[in-house]
Amino acid sequence: MNLGYAGRTAVVTGGTSGIGLETARLLLEEGARVAICGRDIGRLDAARNTLGGGDNLLARPCDVLNREQVAAFARAVAEWGGGALDLLVNNAGQGRVSTFAETTDDAWHEELELKFFSQITPLRAFRPLLDRAEAPAIVGVNSLLAIQPEPHMVCTSAARAGVQSLLKSLATEFAPHIRVNSILLGLVDSGQWQRRFAAREDKARTRDEWYGDLARRKGIPLGRLGRPEEPARAILFLGSPAASYVTGASLEVSGGVSRHI
Repeated sequence: MNLGYAGRTAVVTGGTSGIGLETARLLLEEGARVAICGRDIGRLDAARNTLGGGDNLLARPCDVLNREQVAAFARAVAEWGGGALDLLVNNAGQGRVSTFAETTDDAWHEELELKFFSQITPLRAFRPLLDRAEAPAIVGVNSLLAIQPEPHMVCTSAARAGVQSLLKSLATEFAPHIRVNSILLGLVDSGQWQRRFAAREDKARTRDEWYGDLARRKGIPLGRLGRPEEPARAILFLGSPAASYVTGASLEVSGGVSRHI
């Protein structure tokens, strides 16, 4: 299927690794012009090299919680991309493992700010560019925790649910011009899980053994963690003209671990 990205401009926040990096790679393969950002200069340079550089790629350092930096990133994208933006992918950060009893007030504030304003700040900065595009779209990367909370991630679960409500509201407010959708992630292989594997107690266990046991313990019907390119493909579909009648939707990318109808 031709998703219709040729000649379009996309922004992917958190585009230096994992799902963000894979989303940028697939967008470039589809013929889009892609701007990515990240806080770490070294990872940003590595991502630029991985993606091959070239005129169709813009990579800028940016903390998505810093309004001035996001505004500067938006100005750079406007100058580089011709003043309009066809797709904004808001790729939020990782989760916090803690129960209610273990979560301090400062941790609550930090987690709520991260999850909400990693969406809100780019939305505000890039909204004028989206308004100038012919058929723009926003895709928020969220978690299955938004609808299936876990007691060991109480803070992140609550924040994710709030973000899902925000995106659903924006799908109505921004209609009919801008479509707003989201993906709900289950367990996807990432730096977070790779660090946990490296810190495993039994160093004799192989990566396949450790990951396979994790999938069994988590009850994932497909029997494995997702690969970053799998949610990236879902993002590409929701953000493309191929999904032109889809807005306000949430697509689970979880290997079937969801227990909801």
